[in-house]
Amino acid sequence: MTDTLSLLKLRRSVPPQFLTAPGPDASQLEELLTIASRVPDHGKLVPWRFIVFSGEGRAKAAEVVAAAFRARNPEARPEQVEFERQRLLHAPVIVAVVSRAGPHVKIPEWEQELTAGAVCMTMLVAAQAMGFSGSWLTNWFSFDRGVLDAFGLSASERIAGFVHLGTATSVPSDRDRPVLADIVSHYGA
Repeated sequence: MTDTLSLLKLRRSVPPQFLTAPGPDASQLEELLTIASRVPDHGKLVPWRFIVFSGEGRAKAAEVVAAAFRARNPEARPEQVEFERQRLLHAPVIVAVVSRAGPHVKIPEWEQELTAGAVCMTMLVAAQAMGFSGSWLTNWFSFDRGVLDAFGLSASERIAGFVHLGTATSVPSDRDRPVLADIVSHYGA
């Protein structure tokens, strides 16, 4: 069995609250983003882009999320607001994968959106191969227009996922996986 197959068999998500420093440094992050960009891309449209949250950027983004949560939930208790603020403070590096899918004469938007998803998954696999752990999440604020505006997304862009990257403090046990007999059919058989 190749190392790649072993990695894929063992890969699992680690929730952000179980990620700590170190995360990928600038050179490792550049390599991760380069690898993540090597996905199938019909028409070579590059229908995604990256926003990196690290250092002070994480704290600023966390304040944006906390303020949006307070605005949506004026009755929220301080500990609830703090919980939402922490969502972007656990992992040392977070990469937002922004989908730029849009109308095209030849390439369906659905294919462009799938490409952005492939970027997220490829980044997780590459991070694990580099010795890091990660998690691909969206959360409510991925769909909050005020948050998206504050993060610099245009009106036509959407978040495909926030990829949280760091070093695992613990790895959760594996979850139940689908039984292939329940999800595989053979056409014409």
